[in-house]
Order: sequence, then structure tokens, then C-alpha cells
Amino acid sequence: MRELTLEVGWGEVFGFLGPNGAGKTTTIRMLLDLIRPQSGTVRLFGLDARRDAVAVHRRLGYLPGELALYERLSARETLAHFARLRGGPDEATVERWASEFDLELDRPVRALSRGNRQKVGLVGALMNEPDLLVLDEPTVGLDPLVQRTVHRRLRQAAAAGRTVFLSSHVLSEVAEVADRVGLIKDGRLIAIERVAEIRARAIHAVEVRVGAPAGLAALEGVAGVTVRERLDDGLRLEVAGGLNPLLAALAGLDVLDLSVHEPSLEEVFLSYYDGSSR
Repeated sequence: MRELTLEVGWGEVFGFLGPNGAGKTTTIRMLLDLIRPQSGTVRLFGLDARRDAVAVHRRLGYLPGELALYERLSARETLAHFARLRGGPDEATVERWASEFDLELDRPVRALSRGNRQKVGLVGALMNEPDLLVLDEPTVGLDPLVQRTVHRRLRQAAAAGRTVFLSSHVLSEVAEVADRVGLIKDGRLIAIERVAEIRARAIHAVEVRVGAPAGLAALEGVAGVTVRERLDDGLRLEVAGGLNPLLAALAGLDVLDLSVHEPSLEEVFLSYYDGSSR
């Protein structure tokens, strides 16, 4: 990690994005004082992550990317152990969380599938409703219905004023729940963006066909519009920003067909890594 500086606020879901090996897990381990930086400071809740580690850890829930559990214990015994370490919650609360994630509690961990082991880790991180959730690839191995439950719970945590630090290489997942995203590449933070602002800046691919092609000349001076290809009866365009200026210009034309493709956030995020200026 090199020159990593970021701040995450209360009530925020912060997505931490990057390809495998970019430094996401290393950053999390520094946040938790599992490894220590050569220089700089890490503060959580205003406390020093190293000096005040016990106080910090009482207030956070953590799901590691490589989850290791006690193979001989059942899921129930594992979560009861986690609960005792945290000073709660009670058995009824554990049962409620397990039911929400469709987790069978009385099978030994060694007999659980990868997805069900992941559920044990998620329930363990979430059930105490901590002030900070640090989740490293939280939905690996989960079916789409359980993924939806995870996303809903993360949004609820943020709405209640708690903070979620979500590390993932699954871009669509982060786009689903995050308020802001930090993009890391080769150990360096290369951008921090609000998801809403990324959506607003996304470049649309537009194809328009008209009854009187001569009128298409009026589109070439529209703000944010770039002509990419001329057709016999239309144009292929790229439109940066909002579509309203283009639609206003089209209002005076005999439009036969109009198609608009909005790039996915995955396409937008990938542009940061492939060096594209768009």
C-alpha cells in the first residue's frame, strides 16, 4: 500500500473496489490492526486502531474474505461463541438472524456448503448490529436471494446511522448498495467517487433515425453530443451528461427510431483500470 488516504463517514456504505491483488484485503487488515503500516495512522471512531484496538473491536463486525471456522462446532455453537465474545446478542436474536438467512444452525460446520459457511460469517458480523461493518467479499458463494437479503441489511444499517466498509471485486454488487466508491489499483487509491455522480456523468450511446436526414446537421452543435458514425438515415452518437439538450434538438425532426444505451456502472468503473479517458 502506498499513500492511501481516505475518510468514511457515519451512515455511509463505502465500496472499496479493485481487482484481485490490488490491496483491498491489506487495507482491511490495517484497519483491524492485524498488520501495521510502516507510516501513517489509522483511526476508527476517532480512536487509534492500534492503541485502542480492544475498544474499536467492540464496536465493529468483521467478515474476512477467507473465512475460517471451527469445523467440529455446529453453526449454533459457533454463533453462540461469537455472541459470548461480544457480550450478546441472546439466543433468540441469533435464531432470528439465522432464519432470515435461511441458515440451518444444528449441522456441524464441516458439513456445511461454502454458501452456508458464508452465512455463518455474515450472521456473526451482523447480529450484534455494530457501529461499523467491515466486509471483505461478503456474498461469495451465496445464491441471488440471499445476496438480496445482504444488500437490504446493509442499506438498513446505513439508514440507522451505522457505517459499512464493503470490499469487493464484484462491481455490480457495490453499485447496488454503495453511496461512494474508492478505486484501488496496484496499492494506490486512484479515485473516490459518488455513485450518483458516476451515473450522471456516464456517456450514453445513442442511435437516431429520421425521415429527413438533412435535418440531422442540427445535432452536431448540441452540447455534449459527439457524432461517431453517419448512417443513410441517421447518426450514431455519444452523449455526455444529460439527454435533454439532444431531445430538445430532436423535437423539430421527424424521428423514426431512437435507441439509447446507458453503460452499466461496471463499464464505467472498468474505464478507470483500462486507461480510457471515457
